Amino acid sequence: QVQLVESGGDLVQPGGSLRLSCVASGIVLGIRSMGWYRQVPGKEREMVAVISSTGAATYADSVKDRFTISRKYVTNTVFLQMNSLKPDDTAVYYCYCFKNVPYWGQGTQVTVSS
Repeated sequence: QVQLVESGGDLVQPGGSLRLSCVASGIVLGIRSMGWYRQVPGKEREMVAVISSTGAATYADSVKDRFTISRKYVTNTVFLQMNSLKPDDTAVYYCYCFKNVPYWGQGTQVTVSS
């Protein structure tokens, strides 16, 4: 079992920045990819950014050049640096990891509004 705990969600003005963090605990040996998804009410959860065990990153087109995912393997932590935030980025952001099956965090709210 793997537990994921996110932090860093907040209310921010358009054009601002936020950094999300997620720590994995439990039986973390063998975790492969880690990343972030987001969801707004009435819509399906969508991939934002994922980073593989080798450090290869994949981004949704809507966040390329604005968001950066990184991973600290020693502490089983994944980060999402979000810059130039837009109102459309408002969502609950979920941490994700894959180890034989997908695991999800409880979510952290990001609101972009003036």
